[in-house]
Amino acid sequence: MSGLRPAVFLDRDGVLNQPLVRDGVPHPPASVADLVLAPGAEAACRALRRAGLLLIVVTNQPDLARGTAEREVVDAINDRLRRDLRLDDVFVCAHDDADGCACRKPLPGLLLDAARRWNVRLGGSVMVGDRWRDVEAGRRAGCATVLVRRDDDEPTTTAAGHVAADLGEAVPWILRETGAGAAGGMP
Repeated sequence: MSGLRPAVFLDRDGVLNQPLVRDGVPHPPASVADLVLAPGAEAACRALRRAGLLLIVVTNQPDLARGTAEREVVDAINDRLRRDLRLDDVFVCAHDDADGCACRKPLPGLLLDAARRWNVRLGGSVMVGDRWRDVEAGRRAGCATVLVRRDDDEPTTTAAGHVAADLGEAVPWILRETGAGAAGGMP
């Protein structure tokens, strides 16, 4: 299995960018103009990249299946994040729970697909998310996991390997977990 690399799998909304909160419920940005990077996300991605880690977004976007978001808008947001944060790739599940797909987190399909495409060593990789679905998908794929705390009341049914206030706070733990060491420490 030589040649396999560790990766950091990143949820999008709530980890890399700030969700839009309406009536106490987080939602993805409705347009590129609504996209606001999460505090510290740019520096954290830079540190992880400097350490030699792949940065791969794995995101559920059920609004596509629900008809409340357009694919072109989701793609434009993803392209902007890919460019601004120098992400290696973005994998999107465009389904809702009732669709029964293998890619919707908490199932590990997105991570498994990304691992095949990028020759990722899942056992040395980390999944970072802000919901129990992200943590569970990472666990099922065999990755270490980080839960970014949110202010809402969503129950956490799966214990993460590490809990952090944001992606930047998680960087030292991620570097230790992936074996990337201090090479990519935060500036």
